[in-house]
Amino acid sequence: MEELNDFTEEKEESTFDLKAEIFKYIAYWKWILLGFLIGGLIAYLYNRYTIPKYSTEATMMIVDDQEKNAMNATPSGGGAIFSLEDDGIQNHIEKLKSKQLVESVVDELNHNVSYFIEGNVITVEAYKSSPVLIEFITPDSIIHSISKNLIVTPTSDTSFKLEEEASGYSKDHSIGEVIKLDNIQFTILPKSGGEEGTFRKTSPVNIRIQSLRAVAAEYISKLQISQKGQAKDILALSLVHASSGKSEDFLNKLMERFNEEGIEDKQEVAENTTQFIQDRLEMITTELDSVEGGIAEFKRENRLMDISSGASEFQSKFSAAEQEIFGLETELSLLESIEEVLRNQGNYELLPEVGISEGGVAGLITSYNTLVMERNMYLKAGTEKNPIVETITEQLDSLRENLYENIESTRRSLNVRLRELNQRENVAQGQFSNFPGLEKGMRSIQRQQEIKEQLYLFLLQRREEAAISFAATASVARVIDAAFTNNAPVDPKPWLILVGGFIIGLIIPILIIFLKDMLDTRVHHKGELSGLIKHIPFIGEVPRITSDQSEQIELNDRSPLAESFRILRTNLAYLIQNKDKDRGEVIFITSTIKGEGKTFVSYNMARTLGSTGKKVLLIGADIRNPKLHRYADVAMGEKGVSDYLYDFEVTEDQIISKDQSGSIKIDMVLSGPIPPNPAELLMNDRMEQLIKYASKVYDYVLVDTAPTMIVTDTLLISPLADTTLYVVRADLTDKKMLDFPKELKQQGKIKSPAIILNDVDYSKFSYGAKYGYSYGYGYGYGVDKESRWQRIKNRMSGNK
Repeated sequence: MEELNDFTEEKEESTFDLKAEIFKYIAYWKWILLGFLIGGLIAYLYNRYTIPKYSTEATMMIVDDQEKNAMNATPSGGGAIFSLEDDGIQNHIEKLKSKQLVESVVDELNHNVSYFIEGNVITVEAYKSSPVLIEFITPDSIIHSISKNLIVTPTSDTSFKLEEEASGYSKDHSIGEVIKLDNIQFTILPKSGGEEGTFRKTSPVNIRIQSLRAVAAEYISKLQISQKGQAKDILALSLVHASSGKSEDFLNKLMERFNEEGIEDKQEVAENTTQFIQDRLEMITTELDSVEGGIAEFKRENRLMDISSGASEFQSKFSAAEQEIFGLETELSLLESIEEVLRNQGNYELLPEVGISEGGVAGLITSYNTLVMERNMYLKAGTEKNPIVETITEQLDSLRENLYENIESTRRSLNVRLRELNQRENVAQGQFSNFPGLEKGMRSIQRQQEIKEQLYLFLLQRREEAAISFAATASVARVIDAAFTNNAPVDPKPWLILVGGFIIGLIIPILIIFLKDMLDTRVHHKGELSGLIKHIPFIGEVPRITSDQSEQIELNDRSPLAESFRILRTNLAYLIQNKDKDRGEVIFITSTIKGEGKTFVSYNMARTLGSTGKKVLLIGADIRNPKLHRYADVAMGEKGVSDYLYDFEVTEDQIISKDQSGSIKIDMVLSGPIPPNPAELLMNDRMEQLIKYASKVYDYVLVDTAPTMIVTDTLLISPLADTTLYVVRADLTDKKMLDFPKELKQQGKIKSPAIILNDVDYSKFSYGAKYGYSYGYGYGYGVDKESRWQRIKNRMSGNK
């Protein structure tokens, strides 16, 4: 009894055993292995039939100096500071990924039309290797907005079958025939260079026509652009695609078109500057002609031939001051021209860069032109509602105000300096009071002439520079590495997929087993049982028997079933020791519900006790659903318990029968006929009289009673028991039902209860490691089994 209590307390200390959990999964090793192999097979098939995708990369360097020229400028009157240098590289990235640029590349490469060869399992794109080509007669503007999926299946060397999935179109056509399908016209031609007679052997070709916008959007989503390393002016472009040739052509053409558009932007600036200078030259020419006409009129009115000789000393003395005055007046003229162009603009247009020496104004003009070009770039791919366009527009408005302020501030500064020089000149001229007033007037007219001439020459020089800039516009970008494709695919990664497949194949069955175990509420082994019922002794378990095994034990039986009942007998002896020796031990055997094997346990327990030479009586007290007669070898028509309880004339000797089955002899009292009032019969004194009589005659009286949860029969007679063996069946009894025997014990409704676990499937566990489930194999019990290796060797040697 002490050992049983210690065993129970030991179970209370630990509720989790890692080794037991591991062996629980090992019991399903065949399913886990199958899942592992299936996962690997699926991964192999995925790698085998998935079209690999490769990464294509290219590198380019931005050599456009617009961002470097965009400088900080602060007007003297105060205002915002603009810096475009930090955002310049990001602007180039946005332009490379703009819809307008990508759509132009897709259009030029004709990537909106793709050809695929249909295989038995997968369909592969045939880029530049399609055996057939489609030529459109319909204008590109219509083709660029449609989406179709055509299937061309050659039927002979000169004809083919054309199918269209969406409309269900299917018709035979000849090569070169003009085909009209919906709103487009086209012809199908074989690719030139093919051998004669090979067209009809061609596999079906899938021609996918997509809208230009859809293809461009797909490229934009896959295109990755980033700065390479620490270099701010070097961009790394990458694209992942199943066709390496297609992605290489796209990246190369994208860099080429980006460079071309950058050059076009620069040429637009140079062209606008040239046109502005030409307009100013025409105006200056008219003004110069007017000044020269004024000089001639002045000389004619005053009858003068050569005034310049009389003013030579004056000119030499004030040449330096006049040169500075000329420069200032030239600057003022250019500022007025720029301001006039800025105020007369209908929209945001490029300003001429005419070489104003004032750094603040020149820098703002450069910044203004940079923003105008960026705004025009985004407008090509969107509208003025674009958030980026709205931001640039706000910056242009602010920059325009700053230009006005800078021009006005610069004009004021130049006028101050000009007034100072004029005052100095007037003072000097006052010193020459005797100088003829005629010379002064003439000099004024000549000075206007010189200013116009100098301005005219300056504009001619700038026009030539603008013409040279237009003719020799430098590239905005230079290709460092042309597009190239890595040999190793980026998707799928064969080894990663294979390892992942094996792991998933391993995890899924384990997860299923785990979920099955989590959702399973039934008792399976005594580890669970001892954790659920901690204060009721556990005396043993009975193994599951197969259909070819006997349900009853025999004398000298070495089967696992017999050994399990011998263990039960030993533990039962500890449980009932120190009891009254004057009478036999009364043992009730019951269960929670029907089907848990209490009758099976009762019968074999009685035979095990009887094999020791003890006198044993087995009483079938389950008079509602009697099962004991299936095991007993007694004569038909024998009286039973129900007869004894009902008929007071029936004596004990009349209902006790001898079990003649097998080599072990025990006495039995069958249940008898099923009565209409079993509970009332069990409540009379006859049942107690029968138990008292049997306990005086026999060493052990085993009573097979009814299930306790279903009916009240057992509880009516439970006070007559010395010990109650409570049978729980593995894989059948719900764990929640184990609360019932605990409640019965706490309420005192059953006496000295002990748990027996019936029908344990040993194949699910590792026996001997924790639970001692090793019957026969180390101690000579049971029939020795031939090992698998020995069976294989015997078969190879021809032994049966």
